[in-house]
Amino acid sequence: MNFRFNWDALGIATSVACAIHCAILPLLLTSLPVFGINIIENVLLEYTMIFIAFAIGMYSLWHGYRKHHHSYLPAIVFCVGIILLIAKQIWHDHQIWLLPFAVIFIVSAHVINYRACRVHDHAHADDCDH
Repeated sequence: MNFRFNWDALGIATSVACAIHCAILPLLLTSLPVFGINIIENVLLEYTMIFIAFAIGMYSLWHGYRKHHHSYLPAIVFCVGIILLIAKQIWHDHQIWLLPFAVIFIVSAHVINYRACRVHDHAHADDCDH
């Protein structure tokens, strides 16, 4: 059985999970402080989520760059999104303006990478493990 792992799909899923975390978690878990649990404004959790999204996303984009399209565009777009996520953490009062753009940039980077990998001519198809 030939199993292929789609890193772009995982990157997109991670980005969507991050967006859901940022948008819905505060609404659903507002009662946690009553029990002494602070997960909503937990700086360590937020930076850990950003780091995980960055690590998985960059691995996905690196694979596409190295094996398929050789374009820096997806990585640049992705890094802009990650920088906006970090900016959201630093300037917390402006997160409502920063977060949507961060998510748009991160998801767009994976879409650009996915499309570039599919359009690529595969002149070296024998060494591509897509």
